[in-house]
Amino acid sequence: MIRIQKITVEMRETIALFMHENWGSTLMVSRERAHQLDQLPGFIAIEDNRIIGIITYEIKENDCEIVSLDSFKKNKGIGTKLVEYVIDIAKKQCCKKVWLITTNDNTNALRFYQKRGFVMTNLYIDAVKEARKIKREIPLIGYDNIAILHEIQLEKMNL
Repeated sequence: MIRIQKITVEMRETIALFMHENWGSTLMVSRERAHQLDQLPGFIAIEDNRIIGIITYEIKENDCEIVSLDSFKKNKGIGTKLVEYVIDIAKKQCCKKVWLITTNDNTNALRFYQKRGFVMTNLYIDAVKEARKIKREIPLIGYDNIAILHEIQLEKMNL
């Protein structure tokens, strides 16, 4: 059975190890801002005492940014459930919108979020060039052999 659990302070070390194993780093860059994922609030999906999904977010003023989302069992509703948990938190915190950044190569993320009511609001041309100044290990080529060049912002408003 899959359960969703809030990330606690006691879990931070485990979360950091998990992120290093799966992504090589706890650092994420969006809109030229560095985020330490293991220090952000979030939720994990657990099955058989194993992390099978994780989402992190950051609330600033009336906006909630989804900083990272990953599900390690595709098409099981895990990503959707994690996003719903963050949207619920954003509503409780009186946020006006939930937004995120993805890159031009991540067509799976673009499809996933749009199917859940998010809309594209901004295209930041060549933004990944600037992000690489902060996080040098961002690859040049991403999903489906597509060059990683641009950031795309998606938002869900009217929470």
